Amino acid sequence: MYTIIHKGTIFHYFGEDDEMANQMVEVILNTNLKDLMELPELYEQKEWAKIKVRCHKGKSTMSYIGALQVRKMLEEIESDPETIYPQHRDQLMQDLQTVDEELRFFLNEQFG
Repeated sequence: MYTIIHKGTIFHYFGEDDEMANQMVEVILNTNLKDLMELPELYEQKEWAKIKVRCHKGKSTMSYIGALQVRKMLEEIESDPETIYPQHRDQLMQDLQTVDEELRFFLNEQFG
């Protein structure tokens, strides 16, 4: 079921403490991922600084869940949102949707 996130990486960063892993994944879903899903609106509003901040914050989040290909895209977008974001927009949004689905599956599988 996992094509982007890595379950082992999540437990590596959050330890074998199931409650901690559960809470951290919930935080990622409710804050970090939600913020990244708003990038299209921020781009339309030409909010380059906000895009940079969200990409910067999102990089570490993606590392914690093993989504390194998404982390790489965020790093590239952070460097020049106005130019680079349109090149990655469709793939990024698709990958973020997959990350959301996989994290929800992870929560159900581990703590269901």
